[in-house]
Amino acid sequence: MKEKIKITATELFLNLGFKSVTMDDIANEMGISKKTIYTHFSNKTDLVNEVTASLFCVISEGIDLICATQKNSIEELYEIKRFVMEHLKDEKSSPQYQLQKYYPKIYATLKKKQYDVMQDCVKDNLIRGVESGVYRDTINIEFIARIYFNGVIGIKDNELFPLKEFSMNTLMEYFLEYHIRGICTPKGLETLHKFITTNQS
Repeated sequence: MKEKIKITATELFLNLGFKSVTMDDIANEMGISKKTIYTHFSNKTDLVNEVTASLFCVISEGIDLICATQKNSIEELYEIKRFVMEHLKDEKSSPQYQLQKYYPKIYATLKKKQYDVMQDCVKDNLIRGVESGVYRDTINIEFIARIYFNGVIGIKDNELFPLKEFSMNTLMEYFLEYHIRGICTPKGLETLHKFITTNQS
């Protein structure tokens, strides 16, 4: 039952936002009493904490599997973007922004974990990209890895990028292209153009 509650809560939180969804909403969606939920989770913060931790694990494991296939570095970034968007439901309700605003402690813990995972993954992507000739060999890997993380977090700020003007998928497309163009070689540009053309057709 605990797992079922987490699955339902995850769906609702991602589609409607962490603040918008109440324990009543989850109980109604499942056709159970609120008391049943409180048997497994002491309060909503406890539930939000477990949901975000589980989601983080699923996404981290998925990214590890994509990285393990050792694809072309540019292709890998697009594959990771597609996988993450799929699991976060295109972030229509901007869950990260609501998490930051209403559950700052959970958000801070999650951000630290995201940073640790992403640094390893992004640095590996950059090193392999340089070795294969799609990224310039003059880039500072430590700097680019950090600026990439900062960008991924930054574009989820609803005040800077209102969802009415930019869908999360569009923002990620723009950001990825911006990131790759800044570091790639002419060979890398060819690969990038291929991906942009494929994604738009």
